[in-house]
Amino acid sequence: MRKYETIFILDPAMDEEAIKAATEKFKGVIENEGGTVDNVDVWGKRKLAYEINKKSEGFYTLINFSANPELPSELDRIFRITDGVMRHIIVKDEE
Repeated sequence: MRKYETIFILDPAMDEEAIKAATEKFKGVIENEGGTVDNVDVWGKRKLAYEINKKSEGFYTLINFSANPELPSELDRIFRITDGVMRHIIVKDEE
């Protein structure tokens, strides 16, 4: 299994429960596809470097996980179809 990390930015207009539900959803996708979540780091609401959809803030979350090489493409698909996700990125960790 390879190590990956993903960071995603959620719409700051979402309430706290919706943000927790979205984070749990992404963790569930990783675990259901045979991966393991190593660390979840909630950075909270931060100012964006540039406006996205006329918003200047976003709710940041970082997840470190181990998975097979096919999982990142499925996780990317889930990020793209989930309402409230403003931006996301998945990278292979070089540890």
